[in-house]
Amino acid sequence: MLDRLLGFFSDDLAIDLGTANTLVYAKGRGIVSAEPSVVAVQTDARGVNRVRAVGKEAKSMLGRTPGSIRAVRPLRDGVIADFEIAEAMLRYFIQRAHNRSTLLRPRIVISVPSGITEVEKRAVRESALSASAREVYLLEEPMAAAIGAGLPITEPSGNMIIDIGGGTTEVAVISLAGIVYANSVRVGGDKMDEAILNYVKRKYNLLVGERTSELIKIEIGTAYPMDEQETMIIKGRDLVAGVPKTLEINTEDIREALVEPINSIVEATKIALERTPPELAADIADKGIVLTGGGSMLRNLDILLREETGLPVMLAEDPFTAVVMGCGRCLDEIDLLKDVTVKA
Repeated sequence: MLDRLLGFFSDDLAIDLGTANTLVYAKGRGIVSAEPSVVAVQTDARGVNRVRAVGKEAKSMLGRTPGSIRAVRPLRDGVIADFEIAEAMLRYFIQRAHNRSTLLRPRIVISVPSGITEVEKRAVRESALSASAREVYLLEEPMAAAIGAGLPITEPSGNMIIDIGGGTTEVAVISLAGIVYANSVRVGGDKMDEAILNYVKRKYNLLVGERTSELIKIEIGTAYPMDEQETMIIKGRDLVAGVPKTLEINTEDIREALVEPINSIVEATKIALERTPPELAADIADKGIVLTGGGSMLRNLDILLREETGLPVMLAEDPFTAVVMGCGRCLDEIDLLKDVTVKA
């Protein structure tokens, strides 16, 4: 009874717990935090780990830490890979967003990939509960993205969504507040960064870091040939001479580098369309496909998918925040949350 009473005074939170970024939405206040899912951990002489930094500050340490400090990403491919560090990261984000007494524990809605196992669900739920959550609801990412993108998910018509995150790409067909078909492939922004890093290493004998390959993708990355080539100066270590080196690369290089991860996304989309019931397929032919997630912001990805599927493809109004906004809307509409939440 006391717990329920305290709940009235608590700020309920929605969390998009992503492989690359974690976004936090506070009920009545909107998005209060959007930071990288990175934790800097310092190990002392006794072998005890202590959290040194979380989020942007920790990301700036990636690839630049001394032996005693590790910059760790506790989520891999959309799921928790390091339970203790994920819990410390969640606690940091919850305390930062929940600006009241620690006695007041929030109700939390967390998004998870659609292909998640029972063990992985339990890991997310338990890490949130131990990070001071009162109740934890899990919401599948494509469902949250569809709600955040404003799709009419409760109507008896087909809605197709592709959510491209850091670790996973979720392709789903939704109707009557349920997922009719979902396909989760472990390809996303991270695999794109990795593909760029390997391409530059293979073609130019230049070793660049994770942060540099992500910056290349954001600045000049494209999924479809462009009329005008753009170039970018990058810096790394020459693998032959072993000294720092500067190099100029262009958009065509990066398009070539991204062929494999992009093809995996296209293939997952085609499989989803093949397995969609005919009545819903007819709705999708009229409405088209909606893209959400940070990875969907790669230039010309919508054009490529349009060419490959022959269907209208649209980018959501704010693809980066669609998932957390969908989770946030469920906080306001408890009946909707009960319909769409992942059953324990």
